[in-house]
Amino acid sequence: MTPNVRPLIAGNWKMHGSLAEAAALSGAVASGAASAPPAADLLVCPTFLHVASVAAAMKGGAVAVGAQDCHANAKGAHTGDISAAMLADAGATFVILGHSERRADHGETDAVVKAKTEAAIGAGLTPIVCVGETEAERRGGQAESVVAGQLAGSLPEGFAAAGGVIAYEPVWAIGTGLVPSEADIAAIHGMIREKLVAAFGEAGKTLRVLYGGSVKPNNAKAILALPNVDGALVGGASLKAEDFLAIAAAA
Repeated sequence: MTPNVRPLIAGNWKMHGSLAEAAALSGAVASGAASAPPAADLLVCPTFLHVASVAAAMKGGAVAVGAQDCHANAKGAHTGDISAAMLADAGATFVILGHSERRADHGETDAVVKAKTEAAIGAGLTPIVCVGETEAERRGGQAESVVAGQLAGSLPEGFAAAGGVIAYEPVWAIGTGLVPSEADIAAIHGMIREKLVAAFGEAGKTLRVLYGGSVKPNNAKAILALPNVDGALVGGASLKAEDFLAIAAAA
C-alpha cells in the first residue's frame, strides 16, 4: 500500500447479470458497506444496461458506480456505442478503459485507449486504465517493457490532474485462478510507480495503482499489503457480495 493513499476496491461485473440480479447484488453490497464500512473506497462497474439502475440504488451511499468502457467521441453516428457524457448522466463516476478483454476482443490499441481516457476526463469521469502482459510476454521476459509501453501510449496529459487510476492485470491471471508471486506483483507495481512519477511528477506518487487477476478473499490481504498496491480490480469475486466485501475488509 502507498502511504496516505486510500485504497480502492473496484468490482468489474463484466457481461453478467439480469436487472433483478444486478439489483440484488448492488443492494447486498450497499447494505454490507453501510453496516461495516471498510477502510477503502468501493466501486462497482455493471454492464451499460445496468449503470443507471445500480447508480440509483447506490445513491447517497458509500459505493460508487462506474462503467466498463466508453466511446472516444461525445456523440455521433456510432451505433452500439456509449459516450462518457451519457455514462455520467446515468450516474457513473468512474469508467474502466483498456481492459485486456477490450484490447483482445475489439482490437483496442494504446492510442484508442488514450482517446477514450481523454473523453472520460472531459466528461468528469475518473478513468481506470488497465495494463498487463500476456503469458507469452511474461515467459519472454517482456512483462515490464510491455506494461511500460502501454502506460506511455495510453495515458493523456491530464490523467494525473483527473485523479486517474491504473489497474495492473496480467492477462494470464484473469479468471484463471493463477496469481503472480508477491515479488512479481511488487516489481511491476514499483515500475509503474516510477513511470507515473516520471510522467506526472509529485502527483504520480499518489495516483492509485490497483492489482487485478484472480483476487480472492483468501489472497487479498497479502496482495494489498504489498508496496504500491493501492487496491484491487476484482472480477469473478465481485459477483458475490460476501466475497467482494471480504476483499474490501482486507484493505
